Amino acid sequence: MIIVIKNNTDKAQVDNLIDWVKSQGLSVNVSVGQEQTVLGLIGDVSSIDIDLVRGLSVVENVMRISEPYKNANRKFHPDDTIVEVENATVGGKDFAIIAGPCSVESKEQICEIAIAVKQAGATMLRGGAFKPRTSPYDFQGLRGDGIELLLEAKKLTGLPIVTEIMDLSQLELFNDVDVVQVGARNMQNMELLKALGRTKKPVLLKRGLSSTLKELLMSAEYIMAGGNGNVILCERGIRTFETATRNTLDISAVPALKEFTHLPVIVDPSHASGIARYVAPLTYTAAAAGAHGVMIEVHNNPSAALCDGAQSLTPDEFAEVVTKTNAVLEALK
Repeated sequence: MIIVIKNNTDKAQVDNLIDWVKSQGLSVNVSVGQEQTVLGLIGDVSSIDIDLVRGLSVVENVMRISEPYKNANRKFHPDDTIVEVENATVGGKDFAIIAGPCSVESKEQICEIAIAVKQAGATMLRGGAFKPRTSPYDFQGLRGDGIELLLEAKKLTGLPIVTEIMDLSQLELFNDVDVVQVGARNMQNMELLKALGRTKKPVLLKRGLSSTLKELLMSAEYIMAGGNGNVILCERGIRTFETATRNTLDISAVPALKEFTHLPVIVDPSHASGIARYVAPLTYTAAAAGAHGVMIEVHNNPSAALCDGAQSLTPDEFAEVVTKTNAVLEALK
């Protein structure tokens, strides 16, 4: 249930209403927007008399919310959430460009790529320290050493770093990581999501391989229910019957999610396609569809990459994509 408060209402009256709601055993999410204040009631609202609440002098409207996700619901929070990551932001009118290699391989590799993507216009640096691989015999990442190398690249360039967590036991290693990525395979690892909810660290939550948008939002709800509202949603392609690409990019997820939720939505065209030459057109499409950013894999030598070289752009290719993406964004203004 949400309660919309009238404009220019006395704060003391609103506080009294909030106290009364809490006395009914409910939690209250207060969203102060540019045009209105919304109280989101979380819990069993069956005992609340809507007509009684609607009749209060401070109340403009009362509505029941059927969706099970409350904190992530745009009805609870009409204005876009903007996630701040040091000197970068994701959400609102900003377009974030997160770039870097699939996996961190060496100090020289990650630092060279970090310098190149920053010069091209990247706002954050991605790089895998822990790598979930289908085969147990494939390269699994440098683990804690990989995070240390990412931090070295951050010192060199100033770019905030994004890297994926695989298990709850690794959480302490992520103390200095700016954005914790939850991969598609872990989207419904509820214990991990709850633990991340108890932090205030931004979380980049990827959509599961065969997950619905509702399931993605419910996973975001797990994080937000713990008190962490710094969630970034990522459409990274879903599994369909099509085999021409690694996954099928659900571009319709972007406008749909922007309608359902106030959380920022970005697109990963690299994992969606699995093919480097498709990354550019999918990036432009994401920008045109209204995404708040993209996450692109970039490697200084894709043919020798230890992970996902086939979908990685070279630094020069990435620079061209950034230039053309900016042109698309400018055309949409």
